[in-house]
Order: sequence, then C-alpha cells, then structure tokens
Amino acid sequence: MFLIILGFLIVIISIISAKGETRLTRYSRLIRIVGVVVILLGASLSMFKVVPAGQVGVKTLYGKVDNDVLFSGLNIVNPLVEVTTFDVKTQNYTMSAVHDEGNKVGDDAIRILTSDGLEVTIDLSVLFSVTPKDAPRILKEIGDDYLDKIVRPIARTAIRDNAVSYEAVALYSTKRQEFQSKIFSAIDQSFAKRGLKLEQLLVRNVTLPESVRKAIESKINAEQDAQKMQFVLQKEKQLAERKRIEAQGIADYQRILSTGLSDKQLQYESILAQKEIALSTNAKIIIMGNAKNPIILGGN
Repeated sequence: MFLIILGFLIVIISIISAKGETRLTRYSRLIRIVGVVVILLGASLSMFKVVPAGQVGVKTLYGKVDNDVLFSGLNIVNPLVEVTTFDVKTQNYTMSAVHDEGNKVGDDAIRILTSDGLEVTIDLSVLFSVTPKDAPRILKEIGDDYLDKIVRPIARTAIRDNAVSYEAVALYSTKRQEFQSKIFSAIDQSFAKRGLKLEQLLVRNVTLPESVRKAIESKINAEQDAQKMQFVLQKEKQLAERKRIEAQGIADYQRILSTGLSDKQLQYESILAQKEIALSTNAKIIIMGNAKNPIILGGN
C-alpha cells in the first residue's frame, strides 16, 4: 500500500514539473515512468498475501470488514485491502500467583470469597482457540486484543460467580471437580457467543488461608493417629485371642489326662519305662518306684 501511494505522488510530481520551467522539467517523463513502475510494483506486492500456517486473514477495505476469511497459504487480494491475521491454534491464557508464570507479570491469581467468608486464591489456565469463520466478527465487534477484552474478564468473573456457592474446604477437596465443571460451562457459553471455542479449563492450584490449612493438617494427623491406634488394638486383640486359644488347648489336654488315665494304667506305663532303662547298656541307675514296687537296676 505504501509503494502505491508513493508511486502516485511521484506521478503527480512529474505532471507538475512538466508544466513549469524548472530543472525537473526535462526529467518529468522519466520521473513519471518511475512513478508508474513504483505503482505497479506496489500493486503486485499488495495483491499477494501469505497467511502463515495456523492462522487466518481478515480483509479490511477502508474500514469495512469482509466476511470471507483468507486461509493459510498464498492468496490473491485487492491491492488496496489490509489483512489482519488471527491465530486459530490452541492458545493458553494462564493466571497464576507465581511470578512470570502467567500472561501478566507478577501475581495474577484470582482471589475469591467462598460461602463461608474465607478468601481463597486460585491459579487458572484457559485453553481456547479462535473459530476461523468468526474471525471477521471478532475484528468488527472486539478487535484483535480479545485476550484482555474477552478471555481474561470472562474467566475471572465466572470463577467469582460460582465460588460463592462452595465452602473453602470443599473447593480444595471434595467439590473441586464439580466447581471446575460449572465454570467450564459458564465460560464456554460466553466464549461461543463471541467467536471463541473453549477447549479445556485447568484449575491448577487452590490455596486456602493459613489458618484453614493448619486445621486441615491437624485433622489429617489426628485421623492418621486414630488409624494407627486401631491397628495396634487389632494386633493386641489378635495376640490375646491366640493366647486364649493356646490356654484353652492346655486346659483341654489336662482335662483329658485327668479323666482318661487310671492308677493301673499309670503303673503299667511306669513298668514299661523302667524296663527300657534296665535294658540300656550304659545305665547304672537306682529307680525308686512306688512303695509297692521298688526296683534296683545295675549295669555290667
């Protein structure tokens, strides 16, 4: 476009110089030829527009936006139009408390108030893309700075509007997935109305107040101690049960012996034992039986 305007200026200068009596008069024709060449060169360069991969182009002619988009590759257009490119690949907009991690420098996390009046800090990543056919509408209604005008405010508002329905501890633990699903639905609807497509929403971190974190840690420690004590008690019960069974077996054995052996049977068993000792070649023992049967054994 610049070369075309420059070429027309050169042609105008050549026409003016041809009518006067100046040093440029003799070169007016040459200047006019140069001007025409510049115009043709500018027109040829402006007619060919290359749209990079993963982008689409939107044509604008004197402020009027064309609804047809240019896709990636080489395109032939009116030399007078301006082409604004839009990235249609997946984009990531992160709001984080960690410095230099998000799209904004410094602490850019979202601070919200929960239903129990506590302030919770949330780190959020929004994965989205521009719908190619809606790029002209985005340029007309929003402009090419849709990150600051649409993505950021809608995401932060959806977080705050839905957080008031949850308690802080629930957001941190049991209701986190439910909360993420609700804000995904809210942001997705708002994006769709403005030509953007929400692909994924990541609640990266939920930071509770210090007092709440300490209370949760104390509760977890108490639960762990209780589980440990239950394990110890169960082990002691098993040990006591084993000893009871062992004692019961000894008692049953003694009861069987006391009721099942007679005096004559005991005397018979004693005689058998004495006989085995008497037959031993190494034995030289005096065995005193009961008063009725004293026995003296001697070895060779």
